[in-house]
Amino acid sequence: MFRPEDYLDLNHTQHRLIFEKTENVWEALRGISSYLQFRLQPAIQGQLLGKPLIEDNVFIGKGTTIENGALIKGPAWIGENCQIRNGCYIRGNVIVGNEVVLGNSCEFKNCLIFDGAQIPHFNYVGDSILGYKAHLGAGAILSNVKLDHQEIYIATQRGKIATGLRKFGAIVGDNAEIGCNSVLSPGSLIGRHSVIYPGCQWRGVLPPHSVAKLRQPIEVVSRKDYSAKVS
Repeated sequence: MFRPEDYLDLNHTQHRLIFEKTENVWEALRGISSYLQFRLQPAIQGQLLGKPLIEDNVFIGKGTTIENGALIKGPAWIGENCQIRNGCYIRGNVIVGNEVVLGNSCEFKNCLIFDGAQIPHFNYVGDSILGYKAHLGAGAILSNVKLDHQEIYIATQRGKIATGLRKFGAIVGDNAEIGCNSVLSPGSLIGRHSVIYPGCQWRGVLPPHSVAKLRQPIEVVSRKDYSAKVS
């Protein structure tokens, strides 16, 4: 029903093996840890600027720059020509494609990020998959745990679908755009080329080539006491 190919171009990741034998796209999240355990070969081939903290069991590809102040905990696999900026926190079981930007004050855990994605400012990405050239605006959060810590379900028009996961953030399809300060509730699926407006609280499935708009009334009134204060 929610095949990986419906959301992601598997030609834009070197790690498509993770999706083998997966019926639903979120099932790949279970395989990240074991995939890294058996296939990761630690090496630092990129450039370190200053003294970022990089723990054992980390691979960094050619042309990638890791800025001072970044913290990378393994296992982690970072591709080529990426930017890992100051204040970025990678805390294990993270796979990053080529030409990806991971920015300031962003946190990542148990996630798979396809080539060309940009997560540049104040973002949280946990137990999630971001497709080719997906983009998160500043402050966008992919929430991955329900308040009651129970199993996460996919909310659809035909009812709820069990995922078997207690930690699952979002699937953000290829070229999708998530606006600034938006929050995706656990179990959100965002279709290819879709847009979520800034400040949205989104839950459920957004079809491809769709726009989720936030409409809220704004009232502008005169400050009657302002002239008195400044005179």
